Amino acid sequence: MFKFLDVSRRLAATSLWSNHAARLLSTEATSTPSQNAAAASAPVPDKLYSRVELQMKGIDPEVMKSYAYFAKTAAEHLDIEVGKHWALRKAVKDRLTLLKSVHIYKKHRVQYEIRNYYRFMHFHKLTGSTLDTFLEYVERNLPEGVALKVTRVELQALPEHLRPGAV
Repeated sequence: MFKFLDVSRRLAATSLWSNHAARLLSTEATSTPSQNAAAASAPVPDKLYSRVELQMKGIDPEVMKSYAYFAKTAAEHLDIEVGKHWALRKAVKDRLTLLKSVHIYKKHRVQYEIRNYYRFMHFHKLTGSTLDTFLEYVERNLPEGVALKVTRVELQALPEHLRPGAV
């Protein structure tokens, strides 16, 4: 329920939703005025990511190539710096050998093969809000037969004991 409200608030800023619908959805979240005042006075800094890697795994290389082009175009529209993107040259093959008969005839077997293709994409220098918007858009348009794995590298401030002049 809360995830839906969070998504609806993000979509409320776009032109897809009217202001009336956004107001109705935002009133469903129960919060007290003291919580609103505390949230307004202490802004939460946005997370920074130095690199985000998308790993796509699928069974059809042409669909994955088209989807990679879609993700690259979406990143360029959001002014995200696109890094390297590549695919493995050959498919990763998983073979499974089974007996044709359950009880006897051990010589008679059948083999099944699953070919998985992989494609990787890197995106650099993102903020947390931009990354959330980009990933939500890309994941919603994920085609059938394609799995997506996201790896994020977050930038963090140095701890106090490691900063110069803290000694």
